[in-house]
Amino acid sequence: MKRRILILLIVVFSTFCSAQVEIYQLSSHILDNSTGEPAPSVSVTLEKMNVDNSWTKVSTQITDKDGRIGNFLPYGQNNDGVYKLVFHIQSYFDSKKLQTLYPFIEIVFRIKGNKHFHVPLTVSPYGYSTYKGS
Repeated sequence: MKRRILILLIVVFSTFCSAQVEIYQLSSHILDNSTGEPAPSVSVTLEKMNVDNSWTKVSTQITDKDGRIGNFLPYGQNNDGVYKLVFHIQSYFDSKKLQTLYPFIEIVFRIKGNKHFHVPLTVSPYGYSTYKGS
């Protein structure tokens, strides 16, 4: 009986956790390469490109203590299009009493289909990089 309850709890827990991951189509995180640590409390704005090449703000979020944002673009709608994430990184480096070349960093990318998209940023005061994560 205890084994059946344990198996049931594992199935319910893993189903719940998997469902949480699939709620949002876009996530991001920031890693500070100069320290090897995540960058918490950074404001990140998501914008979508319009047909006339102007931009519309979709959402602004703040990175958590692990430098992550997991709740951009809910599933259940057509999210196809060109987007940009604007990482307002100046205040992060100001809090570390460091000068930076970049007051903000823009990453432009395309979403097509229903797959999950993870767009991370690795940053230091004088450089940054991004890639398609999973």
